[in-house]
Amino acid sequence: MAKLDILTFPDPRLRKKSTPVDQVTDELRQFTNDMLETMYASRGIGLAAPQVNRLDRVVVIDTRPKDEEGRYDLSTMTELEKAIEQPLILINPEVTAKDGMTTYDEGCLSVPSYFETVQRAEHISVKMLNLDGEEVEFEVDGLLAICIQHEIDHLDGKLFIDRLSTIKSNRIKSKIKKFGYPEADEDEEEENSSSSEARI
Repeated sequence: MAKLDILTFPDPRLRKKSTPVDQVTDELRQFTNDMLETMYASRGIGLAAPQVNRLDRVVVIDTRPKDEEGRYDLSTMTELEKAIEQPLILINPEVTAKDGMTTYDEGCLSVPSYFETVQRAEHISVKMLNLDGEEVEFEVDGLLAICIQHEIDHLDGKLFIDRLSTIKSNRIKSKIKKFGYPEADEDEEEENSSSSEARI
């Protein structure tokens, strides 16, 4: 396994649309392992292939909350979330149906240190391929549904800041382009990682 470099806005490579995976190979399976290692090392809960400069429609996700001792605590997850085995690898994911509306303070590994409230569908149906190349369909809500929608945006060359109001989005983009990203110390990193906000 290897840790990969994560692209950050305004890198133009984040704006490219990913192409569907034709075949699930051993190389692709190894790549998803590298993606998971990168995501965990960066204290993220989701990562899409274009964020590490590969234009395949591939996403890795693990939204399971942990307690103070680092053990998984599934008590805050919905029943639909608990039914999905994580970490979750999604190949060629597609939202086939959605309903309801919810909001969440989203962050992103490609837009570090920024968190903003984003509106998403509350409940979604998803179609994807698993690591065996088999088609899988499921329904989900909660943080996992939000994360899947966030990551599919990455596959389409979109960032969560694009879903904000034009004024707020342009303000953030201009600030990043002018000043870059603030350097977070380890205490801040720890505080962010344990807050309700998650870097997707």
